[in-house]
Amino acid sequence: MKNIVILGSTGSIGTQTLDVCRMHGIRVKALSAARNTALLEQQAREFLPEYVCIFDETSYSDMKQRLADTDIKVLCGMSGLCELASLKCDTVVNSVVGMVGLLPTLEAAKAGNDIALANKETLVAGGALVTDFVKQHGVKLLPIDSEHSAIFQCLMGAGNNRPSKILLTASGGPFYGKTAGELKNVTLEQALKHPNWSMGAKITIDSATLMNKGLELIEAVRLFDVSPEQVEIVVHRQSIIHSAVEFEDGAVIAQLGTADMRIPIQLALTYPERLPSPAKKLSLFDVGQLTFGRADEETFICLAAAKKAISMSGNAPCAVNAANEAAVALFLARKIGFTDIGEAVCGVLDNFDYIAEPTLDEIMETKSSAEEFVTGKYGRV
Repeated sequence: MKNIVILGSTGSIGTQTLDVCRMHGIRVKALSAARNTALLEQQAREFLPEYVCIFDETSYSDMKQRLADTDIKVLCGMSGLCELASLKCDTVVNSVVGMVGLLPTLEAAKAGNDIALANKETLVAGGALVTDFVKQHGVKLLPIDSEHSAIFQCLMGAGNNRPSKILLTASGGPFYGKTAGELKNVTLEQALKHPNWSMGAKITIDSATLMNKGLELIEAVRLFDVSPEQVEIVVHRQSIIHSAVEFEDGAVIAQLGTADMRIPIQLALTYPERLPSPAKKLSLFDVGQLTFGRADEETFICLAAAKKAISMSGNAPCAVNAANEAAVALFLARKIGFTDIGEAVCGVLDNFDYIAEPTLDEIMETKSSAEEFVTGKYGRV
């Protein structure tokens, strides 16, 4: 029986990971949440982990009290997250939101644990520092993002054949086809309605601005060791083809499936085995047709900024990621408008100190300075 640790168990990916655990009897050694003590308690009582961690330190006493009648150890804060990640287990599922996931990923690798990664910000910000660290410790880094899982699956039977191109699919978000002028009037409620996927608030906003696709492009470059020019973004409104790979001979291999995150989550946990899934099976007859288009980088400027950042490399991806996190938090708090997110992300590229090969400390400093750029311009949450 596999033992796993889930970082971010109360979020969208975390709860769906627990669905997979229920179905296949996977043992959960530890759980963590940002601040949802009620759901974390419910999960802890069902799965009986050895540890839980509540990231919000002000919620620690509440969490301790909720589990006082159990033997479950309660931790808190970043130190608690890192302790959970370093527990000996088969796989650490990293589904926390934002750059919070960077240090726990490194701790998991250091402990020799395989990593199922849904936290794309770790690879975006950490870059070669993360991928080199994972290789150094000989652990697997398995993607949970549907697109990167699809690419991974397309390459599973490729042997030594390298992809000539990666076709990274995008739903286009709720505002595909809108003009820049129309985007200025977008409300929070409109931005939180994704046409195909059920996700957490931050990634849903990222999908609406197309920043999510920009981050995924950077992640694909990091994960699959390709150049930014080898990744082509294809708008595919139906979200049936999750991504595809083109080879030198012109053959294109694609992975298809329903828009259900439990499929890539389960593969990351059971790889290389494929087991029955709780997800609905795909019927191409029901789908009827598949369509494809180009992404509008002039209107959705976050995508253009992410492309520029990965072409610069170094700490530039960290800067745009941190600026985006800060701006999205402000938008979710109704402090700025929808198009201000893109302005913040583009603006930071002209307002940070470029470092070609940043250390971990320099990555964290870049994060702080990018956040300060955004809050200095727009205020704090």
